[in-house]
Amino acid sequence: MLADFPIQNEKETRAGFGEGIHEIAKINNNVVALTADLAGSLKLNAFMKDFPERFVQCGIAEANMIGIAAGMTIGGKIPYTTTFANFSTSRVYDQIRQSVAYSGKNVKICASHAGLTLGEDGATHQVLEDIGMMKMLPGMTVIVPCDFNQTKAATMAIASYQGPVYLRFGRPKWPNFTPLDVPFEIGKAQQINEGKDISIFACGHMVYKAMKAVEQLENEGISCDLINIHTIKPLDTEAVIRSISKTSCIVTAEEHQQNGGLGDSIAQVASQHHPCPHEYVAVMDSFGESGKPMDLMKKYGLTADNIVAKAKQAFSKKR
Repeated sequence: MLADFPIQNEKETRAGFGEGIHEIAKINNNVVALTADLAGSLKLNAFMKDFPERFVQCGIAEANMIGIAAGMTIGGKIPYTTTFANFSTSRVYDQIRQSVAYSGKNVKICASHAGLTLGEDGATHQVLEDIGMMKMLPGMTVIVPCDFNQTKAATMAIASYQGPVYLRFGRPKWPNFTPLDVPFEIGKAQQINEGKDISIFACGHMVYKAMKAVEQLENEGISCDLINIHTIKPLDTEAVIRSISKTSCIVTAEEHQQNGGLGDSIAQVASQHHPCPHEYVAVMDSFGESGKPMDLMKKYGLTADNIVAKAKQAFSKKR
Protein backbone atom coordinates (compact mmCIF):
# COMPACT_ATOMS: atom_id res chain seq x y z
CA MET A 1 0.00 0.00 0.00
CA LEU A 2 2.95 2.36 0.35
CA ALA A 3 2.84 2.65 -3.43
CA ASP A 4 -0.51 4.41 -3.06
CA PHE A 5 1.27 7.31 -1.31
CA PRO A 6 3.95 8.50 -3.75
CA ILE A 7 5.80 11.69 -2.89
CA GLN A 8 4.41 14.44 -5.11
CA ASN A 9 6.62 17.34 -4.00
CA GLU A 10 7.80 19.11 -0.86
CA LYS A 11 5.62 21.80 0.68
CA GLU A 12 5.20 23.41 4.07
CA THR A 13 2.28 22.07 6.08
CA ARG A 14 1.60 25.66 7.19
CA ALA A 15 1.11 26.54 3.52
CA GLY A 16 -1.55 23.82 3.41
CA PHE A 17 -3.27 25.65 6.26
CA GLY A 18 -3.10 28.93 4.35
CA GLU A 19 -4.67 27.41 1.24
CA GLY A 20 -7.24 25.53 3.28
CA ILE A 21 -8.58 28.53 5.20
CA HIS A 22 -8.70 30.56 1.98
CA GLU A 23 -10.69 27.86 0.20
CA ILE A 24 -13.16 27.23 3.03
CA ALA A 25 -13.74 30.98 3.42
CA LYS A 26 -15.05 31.06 -0.15
CA ILE A 27 -17.69 28.51 0.84
CA ASN A 28 -18.46 29.48 4.43
CA ASN A 29 -19.04 33.17 5.12
CA ASN A 30 -18.75 32.63 8.89
CA VAL A 31 -15.08 31.67 8.76
CA VAL A 32 -12.93 34.39 10.34
CA ALA A 33 -9.13 34.50 10.72
CA LEU A 34 -7.38 36.03 13.71
CA THR A 35 -3.63 36.31 14.16
CA ALA A 36 -1.20 37.43 16.82
CA ASP A 37 1.13 39.36 14.50
CA LEU A 38 2.06 36.29 12.44
CA ALA A 39 -0.09 36.55 9.32
CA GLY A 40 2.86 35.94 7.00
CA SER A 41 4.18 32.96 8.92
CA LEU A 42 0.71 31.37 8.91
CA LYS A 43 0.32 32.01 5.15
CA LEU A 44 -2.77 34.22 5.50
CA ASN A 45 -1.91 36.63 2.69
CA ALA A 46 -4.52 35.31 0.24
CA PHE A 47 -7.18 35.30 2.95
CA MET A 48 -6.37 38.89 3.93
CA LYS A 49 -6.51 40.05 0.31
CA ASP A 50 -9.85 38.45 -0.52
CA PHE A 51 -11.61 38.69 2.88
CA PRO A 52 -10.22 41.76 4.68
CA GLU A 53 -13.46 42.26 6.56
CA ARG A 54 -13.06 38.79 8.08
CA PHE A 55 -9.47 39.22 9.21
CA VAL A 56 -8.51 40.45 12.70
CA GLN A 57 -4.95 41.47 13.54
CA CYS A 58 -4.71 41.09 17.31
CA GLY A 59 -1.05 41.99 17.65
CA ILE A 60 1.27 40.25 20.07
CA ALA A 61 -1.60 39.62 22.49
CA GLU A 62 -2.43 35.93 22.25
CA ALA A 63 -4.65 35.84 25.34
CA ASN A 64 -6.79 38.62 23.93
CA MET A 65 -6.98 36.77 20.62
CA ILE A 66 -8.44 33.70 22.33
CA GLY A 67 -10.97 35.85 24.19
CA ILE A 68 -12.00 37.68 21.02
CA ALA A 69 -12.40 34.37 19.20
CA ALA A 70 -14.56 32.93 21.98
CA GLY A 71 -16.80 35.99 21.82
CA MET A 72 -17.15 35.77 18.05
CA THR A 73 -18.65 32.29 18.30
CA ILE A 74 -21.63 33.71 20.19
CA GLY A 75 -22.59 35.57 17.03
CA GLY A 76 -22.24 32.45 14.88
CA LYS A 77 -18.75 33.09 13.54
CA ILE A 78 -16.19 30.33 13.15
CA PRO A 79 -12.91 31.88 14.29
CA TYR A 80 -9.55 30.39 13.39
CA THR A 81 -6.83 31.70 15.71
CA THR A 82 -3.30 31.60 14.33
CA THR A 83 0.17 31.78 15.87
CA PHE A 84 3.08 29.48 16.70
CA ALA A 85 2.13 26.31 18.57
CA ASN A 86 3.97 27.41 21.71
CA PHE A 87 2.05 30.69 21.84
CA SER A 88 -1.19 28.91 20.89
CA THR A 89 -1.04 26.68 23.97
CA SER A 90 1.46 27.36 26.76
CA ARG A 91 1.05 31.12 26.72
CA VAL A 92 -2.76 31.05 26.68
CA TYR A 93 -3.72 27.79 28.37
CA ASP A 94 -5.85 29.49 31.01
CA GLN A 95 -7.85 31.39 28.39
CA ILE A 96 -8.32 28.25 26.31
CA ARG A 97 -9.45 26.24 29.32
CA GLN A 98 -11.85 28.82 30.69
CA SER A 99 -13.14 30.70 27.65
CA VAL A 100 -13.07 27.96 24.99
CA ALA A 101 -13.01 24.41 26.37
CA TYR A 102 -15.07 24.89 29.54
CA SER A 103 -17.82 26.66 27.66
CA GLY A 104 -17.54 24.52 24.51
CA LYS A 105 -16.92 27.42 22.16
CA ASN A 106 -16.55 26.69 18.46
CA VAL A 107 -12.99 28.06 18.21
CA LYS A 108 -10.38 26.54 15.90
CA ILE A 109 -6.93 26.96 17.45
CA CYS A 110 -4.50 26.66 14.55
CA ALA A 111 -0.89 26.20 15.60
CA SER A 112 2.11 26.39 13.30
CA HIS A 113 5.84 25.87 13.90
CA ALA A 114 5.21 22.92 16.26
CA GLY A 115 7.91 20.61 17.58
CA LEU A 116 11.66 20.60 16.99
CA THR A 117 11.37 21.53 13.31
CA LEU A 118 10.80 25.14 14.28
CA GLY A 119 14.58 24.98 14.24
CA GLU A 120 16.87 27.89 14.94
CA ASP A 121 14.43 29.83 17.13
CA GLY A 122 15.31 27.38 19.87
CA ALA A 123 13.77 25.84 22.96
CA THR A 124 11.75 28.90 24.01
CA HIS A 125 9.75 28.69 20.76
CA GLN A 126 9.70 24.90 20.27
CA VAL A 127 6.75 23.33 22.03
CA LEU A 128 6.90 19.59 22.72
CA GLU A 129 4.14 19.33 25.31
CA ASP A 130 1.17 20.78 23.42
CA ILE A 131 -0.56 17.58 22.30
CA GLY A 132 -0.71 16.40 25.91
CA MET A 133 -1.89 19.78 27.17
CA MET A 134 -4.67 20.07 24.63
CA LYS A 135 -5.92 16.49 24.61
CA MET A 136 -6.45 16.64 28.38
CA LEU A 137 -9.01 19.44 28.00
CA PRO A 138 -12.54 17.98 28.03
CA GLY A 139 -14.26 18.33 24.68
CA MET A 140 -11.12 19.43 22.80
CA THR A 141 -10.45 17.76 19.45
CA VAL A 142 -6.74 17.42 18.60
CA ILE A 143 -5.59 17.02 14.99
CA VAL A 144 -2.00 16.60 13.73
CA PRO A 145 -1.93 16.20 9.92
CA CYS A 146 1.08 14.74 8.15
CA ASP A 147 1.69 16.85 5.03
CA PHE A 148 0.51 19.79 2.90
CA ASN A 149 -2.48 18.06 1.34
CA GLN A 150 -3.75 16.62 4.60
CA THR A 151 -3.29 19.92 6.44
CA LYS A 152 -5.30 21.71 3.77
CA ALA A 153 -8.04 19.09 3.94
CA ALA A 154 -8.12 19.17 7.75
CA THR A 155 -8.28 22.98 7.78
CA MET A 156 -11.36 22.86 5.59
CA ALA A 157 -12.98 19.95 7.46
CA ILE A 158 -12.89 21.59 10.90
CA ALA A 159 -15.11 24.46 9.72
CA SER A 160 -18.13 22.16 9.70
CA TYR A 161 -17.15 20.40 12.95
CA GLN A 162 -18.98 21.81 15.96
CA GLY A 163 -16.74 22.38 18.96
CA PRO A 164 -13.22 23.48 19.89
CA VAL A 165 -10.36 22.11 17.80
CA TYR A 166 -6.59 22.21 18.14
CA LEU A 167 -4.94 21.89 14.72
CA ARG A 168 -1.15 21.40 14.88
CA PHE A 169 1.24 21.69 11.92
CA GLY A 170 4.82 22.61 11.09
CA ARG A 171 7.24 25.10 9.63
CA PRO A 172 9.58 23.39 7.12
CA LYS A 173 9.01 22.05 3.64
CA TRP A 174 8.12 18.39 3.99
CA PRO A 175 7.37 15.51 1.60
CA ASN A 176 3.77 15.73 0.39
CA PHE A 177 2.23 12.32 -0.31
CA THR A 178 -1.44 12.28 0.71
CA PRO A 179 -3.58 11.79 -2.43
CA LEU A 180 -5.74 14.79 -3.26
CA ASP A 181 -8.88 12.67 -3.56
CA VAL A 182 -8.66 11.27 -0.01
CA PRO A 183 -11.30 12.95 2.21
CA PHE A 184 -10.27 14.05 5.68
CA GLU A 185 -12.37 12.33 8.34
CA ILE A 186 -11.98 13.66 11.87
CA GLY A 187 -11.42 10.75 14.25
CA LYS A 188 -10.77 8.21 11.48
CA ALA A 189 -7.21 6.86 11.23
CA GLN A 190 -5.54 6.50 7.84
CA GLN A 191 -4.11 3.11 6.87
CA ILE A 192 -0.90 3.62 4.90
CA ASN A 193 0.45 0.07 4.87
CA GLU A 194 -0.90 -3.31 5.90
CA GLY A 195 1.20 -5.87 7.70
CA LYS A 196 1.12 -8.59 10.32
CA ASP A 197 4.31 -8.37 12.39
CA ILE A 198 4.29 -4.92 13.98
CA SER A 199 1.96 -1.93 14.30
CA ILE A 200 3.52 1.49 13.74
CA PHE A 201 1.40 4.49 14.71
CA ALA A 202 2.65 7.95 13.72
CA CYS A 203 1.42 11.51 13.42
CA GLY A 204 2.57 14.76 11.82
CA HIS A 205 6.03 14.90 10.29
CA MET A 206 6.82 11.46 11.70
CA VAL A 207 4.42 9.74 9.29
CA TYR A 208 6.90 10.25 6.46
CA LYS A 209 9.76 9.02 8.66
CA ALA A 210 7.67 5.96 9.47
CA MET A 211 7.05 5.31 5.77
CA LYS A 212 10.80 5.23 5.16
CA ALA A 213 11.24 2.91 8.12
CA VAL A 214 8.58 0.54 6.81
CA GLU A 215 10.37 0.30 3.48
CA GLN A 216 13.55 -0.80 5.26
CA LEU A 217 11.81 -3.19 7.65
CA GLU A 218 9.88 -4.91 4.88
CA ASN A 219 13.08 -5.31 2.88
CA GLU A 220 14.36 -7.20 5.93
CA GLY A 221 11.29 -9.41 6.10
CA ILE A 222 9.33 -7.63 8.85
CA SER A 223 5.75 -6.94 7.79
CA CYS A 224 4.43 -3.59 9.06
CA ASP A 225 1.00 -2.18 9.72
CA LEU A 226 1.47 1.60 9.35
CA ILE A 227 -1.32 3.87 10.53
CA ASN A 228 -1.42 7.65 10.40
CA ILE A 229 -3.17 8.83 13.57
CA HIS A 230 -3.91 12.34 12.33
CA THR A 231 -6.62 12.75 14.96
CA ILE A 232 -5.13 12.23 18.41
CA LYS A 233 -8.48 12.95 20.05
CA PRO A 234 -11.01 11.51 19.50
CA LEU A 235 -8.76 8.53 18.89
CA ASP A 236 -9.81 5.87 16.41
CA THR A 237 -9.71 3.10 19.01
CA GLU A 238 -11.25 0.57 16.62
CA ALA A 239 -8.35 0.99 14.19
CA VAL A 240 -5.82 0.71 17.01
CA ILE A 241 -7.39 -2.44 18.46
CA ARG A 242 -7.77 -4.02 15.02
CA SER A 243 -4.09 -3.47 14.27
CA ILE A 244 -2.56 -4.55 17.58
CA SER A 245 -4.83 -7.59 17.80
CA LYS A 246 -3.20 -8.69 14.57
CA THR A 247 0.44 -7.81 15.36
CA SER A 248 0.77 -7.83 19.19
CA CYS A 249 3.62 -5.36 18.82
CA ILE A 250 3.70 -1.52 18.82
CA VAL A 251 5.92 1.42 17.89
CA THR A 252 4.66 4.99 18.17
CA ALA A 253 6.41 7.94 16.51
CA GLU A 254 5.75 11.63 17.18
CA GLU A 255 7.48 15.01 17.22
CA HIS A 256 6.49 15.55 20.84
CA GLN A 257 7.43 14.53 24.36
CA GLN A 258 6.98 10.84 25.08
CA ASN A 259 4.90 11.82 28.10
CA GLY A 260 1.39 12.85 27.22
CA GLY A 261 1.46 12.44 23.46
CA LEU A 262 0.32 9.98 20.83
CA GLY A 263 2.23 7.13 22.46
CA ASP A 264 0.38 7.55 25.73
CA SER A 265 -2.97 7.49 23.92
CA ILE A 266 -2.07 4.26 22.11
CA ALA A 267 -0.74 2.72 25.33
CA GLN A 268 -4.02 3.38 27.13
CA VAL A 269 -5.95 1.50 24.46
CA ALA A 270 -3.45 -1.37 24.42
CA SER A 271 -3.43 -1.75 28.21
CA GLN A 272 -7.21 -2.07 28.26
CA HIS A 273 -7.72 -4.27 25.22
CA HIS A 274 -4.52 -6.03 24.12
CA PRO A 275 -1.35 -5.52 26.21
CA CYS A 276 1.79 -6.04 24.15
CA PRO A 277 5.39 -4.76 23.71
CA HIS A 278 5.49 -1.03 22.94
CA GLU A 279 8.49 1.12 21.98
CA TYR A 280 8.42 4.91 21.66
CA VAL A 281 10.07 7.27 19.19
CA ALA A 282 9.66 10.70 20.77
CA VAL A 283 11.54 13.35 22.71
CA MET A 284 12.52 11.83 26.04
CA ASP A 285 11.73 14.33 28.81
CA SER A 286 13.85 17.12 27.36
CA PHE A 287 13.49 20.62 26.01
CA GLY A 288 14.75 21.30 22.50
CA GLU A 289 17.52 23.64 21.42
CA SER A 290 18.56 25.89 18.57
CA GLY A 291 19.68 24.13 15.41
CA LYS A 292 18.76 23.14 11.88
CA PRO A 293 15.51 21.16 11.82
CA MET A 294 16.93 17.93 10.40
CA ASP A 295 19.94 18.07 12.71
CA LEU A 296 17.61 18.39 15.68
CA MET A 297 15.43 15.51 14.49
CA LYS A 298 18.54 13.35 14.28
CA LYS A 299 19.92 14.39 17.67
CA TYR A 300 16.63 13.67 19.44
CA GLY A 301 16.08 10.35 17.69
CA LEU A 302 13.16 11.36 15.48
CA THR A 303 14.42 9.44 12.47
CA ALA A 304 13.49 6.52 10.25
CA ASP A 305 16.56 4.64 11.51
CA ASN A 306 15.38 4.96 15.11
CA ILE A 307 11.90 3.75 14.16
CA VAL A 308 13.54 0.72 12.57
CA ALA A 309 15.62 0.07 15.70
CA LYS A 310 12.62 0.43 18.01
CA ALA A 311 10.53 -1.82 15.78
CA LYS A 312 13.14 -4.54 16.00
CA GLN A 313 13.27 -4.17 19.78
CA ALA A 314 9.51 -4.49 20.10
CA PHE A 315 9.40 -7.38 17.65
CA SER A 316 12.12 -9.26 19.55
CA LYS A 317 10.20 -8.88 22.82
CA LYS A 318 7.11 -10.36 21.20
CA ARG A 319 9.04 -13.33 19.91
